[in-house]
Amino acid sequence: MKVYIDHAATTPCDKRVVEAMIPYFTNEFGNADSQHFYGRATAKAVADARETVADIIGCKSNEIYFTGSGTEADNWALKGVALHNRHKGNHIIISAIEHHAILNSAEWLERNGFRVTKLPVDSTGLVSVSDLEAAIDNETTLVSVMYVNNEVGTIEPIKELAEIAHKHGALFHSDCVQAMPYIKIDVKELGVDLLSMSAHKFYGPKGIGALYIRNGVKLDKLICGGGQERSQRGGTTNTPLVAGMAEALKITACEMQANNEYIAKLRDRFVNRVIEEIPYVRFNGNMERRIPSVANFSFEFVEGEGILMLMDFNGIAVSSGSACSSGSLDPSHVLLAMGVPIEVSHGSIRFSFGKDNTMEEVDYTVDKLKDTIAKLREMSPLFNLKTGGTYNV
Repeated sequence: MKVYIDHAATTPCDKRVVEAMIPYFTNEFGNADSQHFYGRATAKAVADARETVADIIGCKSNEIYFTGSGTEADNWALKGVALHNRHKGNHIIISAIEHHAILNSAEWLERNGFRVTKLPVDSTGLVSVSDLEAAIDNETTLVSVMYVNNEVGTIEPIKELAEIAHKHGALFHSDCVQAMPYIKIDVKELGVDLLSMSAHKFYGPKGIGALYIRNGVKLDKLICGGGQERSQRGGTTNTPLVAGMAEALKITACEMQANNEYIAKLRDRFVNRVIEEIPYVRFNGNMERRIPSVANFSFEFVEGEGILMLMDFNGIAVSSGSACSSGSLDPSHVLLAMGVPIEVSHGSIRFSFGKDNTMEEVDYTVDKLKDTIAKLREMSPLFNLKTGGTYNV
């Protein structure tokens, strides 16, 4: 059996989305910025896609800018706003548990003379409104806090945080890449000025994302070139992927409630069995404010890399955290910020379920996980010291 439980890293492209893209790889192949009829046909497809995305998140179509990824959208939001508003102030606020697209952009800004404050989180991964209130000052031009954390699935109080930012005259950006498949988003209700998304997280194609920029917000360009995206982002429009992203988001919006209910049942069975059947395990995240798909556990006395290897051997695909940093042996910055001891964080695994998983796969995964942890703990001197070598699953 092969089981894929890493949907927070990427999702399989929905067959309906693939079908929607095919014409723009073949018959309707024109450049959307060309003036002839081939170009006009694809330009209409792009315009329709932009309208679809805008309608779903409650904004105007001219506030949606297509990008090459969620990472590009994050980079553009952070660097673009900071650089354009440098004359107003040089202070940026992010949370300590942001995706590396935000963290590394913030580090780049620091190297270029900006001040960056990282807001702490509690033991469940929640950012405090009072911490933002204490950190913001008259030099702050932008606050960026992700809606859903990609490693533990905690949902942040974005609306309340945005209100604090606006009260002090700062703009507010949210990385909503992990939120889009599971939370109905209305940008006006949330109060965000900028929002990032990525299609491959909601069963769309890889290589396409979008940045919502509220009308009136000014930011510097990240990618200079031609006049594409209303002269704000150079590069030939990727019409097939734009069409695919819109189709995927439309399907996601229509099927969200049913998928959320189903996926939550899978996750709950998994979480309950792990907690009941595997000792010395720690659940990481918030049991109340969370998306339905993610379950992050730390297994004491073992290393995450060993768990991954043995689970992969059994045909089960999971992750040691963010897919963007899974090649690193460093402990998760998210778990450390949540107060998880470094030696415990090394034994952490993220399980993220999707709409095509089954209850049979959940039970198979738990059974193999129990065997895996038992085998690794048999070889662990720390575990034998703790238990006297008496542990059995």
